[in-house]
Amino acid sequence: MELKGKVALVTGSTSGIGLGIARVLAGAGADIAMNGFGDPAEIEKLRSDLAAEFGVRCAFVAADISDPAACAAMIESATAELGAVDVLVNNAGVQFTAAVEEFPIEQWNRIIAINLSGAFYAMHAALPGMMKKGWGRVVNIASAHGLVASEHKAAYVAAKHGLLGLTKVAALEQANTGVTVNAICPGWVLTPLVQKQIEERAKTNGTSVQQEEHALLAEKQPMLKFSTPEHIGAAARYLCSDGAATVTGIALSVDGGWVAQ
Repeated sequence: MELKGKVALVTGSTSGIGLGIARVLAGAGADIAMNGFGDPAEIEKLRSDLAAEFGVRCAFVAADISDPAACAAMIESATAELGAVDVLVNNAGVQFTAAVEEFPIEQWNRIIAINLSGAFYAMHAALPGMMKKGWGRVVNIASAHGLVASEHKAAYVAAKHGLLGLTKVAALEQANTGVTVNAICPGWVLTPLVQKQIEERAKTNGTSVQQEEHALLAEKQPMLKFSTPEHIGAAARYLCSDGAATVTGIALSVDGGWVAQ
């Protein structure tokens, strides 16, 4: 329960990786501010179930991550309901694929706004409170694509590379304030969305789900095993712990050896 008494805000935490991170941090004793999109009734059930399962306070704070005013309001709402934000996990993200010359301008702007600018907006709003307390943890969920590239993912790769640069700058600036700033770079993570894509590929190609899982992993990862949202949560929990007090400015790969090649 090393995070008992701390408040953790996780963006994009109503599903997938973000929800896995929220669950792990709640298991470490942190009160959780959830954020994301979805059916209000389903979100309320997620919120109440999380609070009941782990015995922590849990709030939901809505925000359009691409809007700087909305990000500032998100931090204010979380602070009003739970107390000053101690841990900020910038997880919200979107994807679109196309060749550079065919990439829709509006999709480029959308991905940069959410995946990169949104993290900056949230940090801009949350860091002063952490500095005032003399303790804080920022964990930016980047990607293996923050370190290497793949075809047809220009905006996503650019945003995630940029997120690692932002992480390093903030880490240097916060080096002696008690605030650490780090990034996690996942490879393939088996979320419900990825599972659905695999099942659709199997149906289209007339293959088994297992064959499609192997094919997807083998394209990039030497380790033919998916990470889970909870694996990413465990990495975030470490970066928030006292054991990581002097760990700052890093890109922690959780990718089955993807970028070791």
